Amino acid sequence: MIIKAVKFRKDGFYSQPFVFGGEEGADKFDPNIRYRGSLQNYLIDTGTEVILVDTGLPAGTPEEAPDENSILYTGKDICTYMEALANLGYKPEQVTKILLTHKHSDHSGELKSFPNAQIFVNEEELSAAELQGIPNIVPVKFTNGAYYNFPESQKIAEGIYFIKAKGHTNGNSIIIVESDGLFYMLHGDITYVDEALYENKLSVVFDDIAAARETMDRVREFVRSHPTVYCGTHTPQGYENLEAKRVMDLDNPVPTVLAEVDFSDSKATGIYVCSICGYVYDPEEHEGTAFEELPDDWKCPRCKQPKEKFNKA
Repeated sequence: MIIKAVKFRKDGFYSQPFVFGGEEGADKFDPNIRYRGSLQNYLIDTGTEVILVDTGLPAGTPEEAPDENSILYTGKDICTYMEALANLGYKPEQVTKILLTHKHSDHSGELKSFPNAQIFVNEEELSAAELQGIPNIVPVKFTNGAYYNFPESQKIAEGIYFIKAKGHTNGNSIIIVESDGLFYMLHGDITYVDEALYENKLSVVFDDIAAARETMDRVREFVRSHPTVYCGTHTPQGYENLEAKRVMDLDNPVPTVLAEVDFSDSKATGIYVCSICGYVYDPEEHEGTAFEELPDDWKCPRCKQPKEKFNKA
């Protein structure tokens, strides 16, 4: 079993209020503390199958142009998701299965590029706009019962499990891979950065805060009971943990390295991008209405997050 990171953005950041403020409120935390950000998804090569966990941003998604007030920034393009997959030596036609952690387009963006793959999706996500028009979806109903302390699971292949983990979205899921005595937890947005898992903090992005708390508690309990390599999507800690086979120790955090941020190169185009789901607001598609002219209570049409979650592109 080989697990690889499919890396497509780097040098981003996530502010402390964003990654810690879900329960206590963002105002309780320091906006000048910015943790390192990136974007990567994961690939599992079993020797007989190539299985993807999520499929990146859609090609053509514009880069953001953050400023001092931005609470998050997904980073600079390394390449497109499909180019990153090719750089690892894989072709789309080799992919047999895709396991979707949740609907947001930084996880589902290139699903349509894999017409031969079965796409496993928590059945509670099926109505999502991002998943419409995709014929090869397999609804996951979690018929295999409990997986350790997680009540609902679906076995996908030998040593690969799809785990219900509601909270970030109502259909959010985790993938756990058992290999060589380790448990690789490949997740979307249980946390955006590892510091949040160490500190037991929820981010400000959730569909169901009570479910997000329950999921966090179960993840921390699992990590304490099993040698777990914790592989996230939004921080380079995800692939650093994977490449080092680093087991998460909640009592001995890996020292934090803060993001190095330079706002001097930011150039705005009038287009704005939702940093949560990737929705692109282009004034030309909205009768010329500038983003700044939208009412303060306007929300992303796709993920319903407020204007502050958007960055200039």
